[in-house]
Amino acid sequence: MADTTQTFEAAAYTANGTARDHVALPEAVFDGTINMPVMHQAVKAYLANQRQGNAMTKTRGFVAGGNQKPWRQKGTGRARQGSIRAPHWVGGGTVFGPIPRSYAQYVPRQVRALARKSAFNARAREGAVMVIDRFAYDTPKTARLAALVARLGLEGRKVLILTNGVNEPVYLSGRNLSGVHVMPYSDVSAYHVLWSDAVLVEGGAIGHDLPPVADTEPEHAPKREKPAKAAKQKKTARKAASKKTAAKHAAAPAKKKKTTTARAKSASKKTAAKKTRGKPKKRGK
Repeated sequence: MADTTQTFEAAAYTANGTARDHVALPEAVFDGTINMPVMHQAVKAYLANQRQGNAMTKTRGFVAGGNQKPWRQKGTGRARQGSIRAPHWVGGGTVFGPIPRSYAQYVPRQVRALARKSAFNARAREGAVMVIDRFAYDTPKTARLAALVARLGLEGRKVLILTNGVNEPVYLSGRNLSGVHVMPYSDVSAYHVLWSDAVLVEGGAIGHDLPPVADTEPEHAPKREKPAKAAKQKKTARKAASKKTAAKHAAAPAKKKKTTTARAKSASKKTAAKKTRGKPKKRGK
């Protein structure tokens, strides 16, 4: 339930991840209040409002056919039936099946505000709220935002980035990063805050106009280089394959020539043998 009022401080950084002095979070939002039932109600309503509610099945009134009795009422020895589209028939209608409906839940504005404040205080108690002085992105650059997340040690975690108003370059920079969600501070709800593991808030969104400081460019991870041993083995294999191919090409004409010569010799021998057989033997007088 509600706790006593307290103040929080958050770590501050530049847009490139350079550490700054800690800043105090505004007491209007970060006052230590955590109301669990209200947060549960707000999150449950948010998830319910995402449902489309368009599931539908046909009752016996909507199934085609079955507008006459399959057989007469009496005298057949079988059970009486009125329609082949009755629920107990194969292909019949469904009883009490789902029909299109709205799952929307209304939560009063003050309750939503209290849930949002409670979610922010829960993250502030964990030290998961960080302040970024200013996102001065002229053009979208995913690598730049990814470098900031990595420099703050938030890789592999769910990160919620709250900008001071609509900031399209920052949104476009983060929409392709897994686990990173960018949205304006004014649009955030209790669900979004509780979804995240860390919250990065732009200073102007919470009333902090932080002066610029000396900034350092983030260190980009060097490209992976193949191990020398593997590269050497690959090079050797390529050389061996090229030599083998060259040897095959060189041996092919010689082999052909050798085969042709052998065939010619064989043909000449056969011709000589035929000639020898054709000559009549001389008989003595």
